[in-house]
Amino acid sequence: MTAGVGGDGVHRTAAAFSAAAADYERARPDYPSEILSWLERHAGVGPEAVVLDLAAGTGKLTRGLMVLGARVVAVEPVAGMRRALREALPGVPAVAGVAQALPLRSGTVDVVTVAQAFHWFATEAAVRDVHRVLSRSGHLAVVWNRRDLGDPLQATLGHLMAPWRGGTPSHDTGEWRRAVERGVGAELFAPTAEAHVPWRQILDVDGVVARVASVSFVAALAGPERARLLDDVAAAAGAYPSPLALPYVADAYCYRRIP
Repeated sequence: MTAGVGGDGVHRTAAAFSAAAADYERARPDYPSEILSWLERHAGVGPEAVVLDLAAGTGKLTRGLMVLGARVVAVEPVAGMRRALREALPGVPAVAGVAQALPLRSGTVDVVTVAQAFHWFATEAAVRDVHRVLSRSGHLAVVWNRRDLGDPLQATLGHLMAPWRGGTPSHDTGEWRRAVERGVGAELFAPTAEAHVPWRQILDVDGVVARVASVSFVAALAGPERARLLDDVAAAAGAYPSPLALPYVADAYCYRRIP
């Protein structure tokens, strides 16, 4: 079993998202329209396409997939996140499940999307099961909102959070990409395209605090430690003129299933 993963297949730190779902829904950014258009062009997300939005969270990417006309099934293992998704998007089937044992039949999905989550399950078992549920001509699309740490406020937030990160999985280690593009992944998927779109999220101070509160290892902190950190975040964000703009780069990667 992968280090940190519990008997239910969910990383123990990721389980803290259940209590942070409201903050996640409120303050986590959506994805820019350019990324949605890119998914349509390169991954085939569009009308009548069957899309599995894996580790869908509260549905941040799911909304955009629906705008493109896709038939979306959301798989989300954390109960609190799944409840928030169902409340926000009652028309979307939202089911419990983990990447290494997806609750779908083989070959039934045209596209698997993974937004802001592949670092939690960057394993051979997950890559194999994503391959299993895709049709022979299917695609895997991996999307990230990467914080632009060249921005002073983003850098300050990163500095405040750093002492609490510990060994929490992160997209910036590149483990997710190695899992897809090397070893078994290289036999199952071929990279076809990638995109990098700079953009900004507009928030007030409370929104910035909620954004930090939505981070897994912050949500997992003991109450007093979490409160002190969020007080420091509020003070740091309050030193900047309002409204606040948090810069990101939306990164997207498309892979074709190798039959």
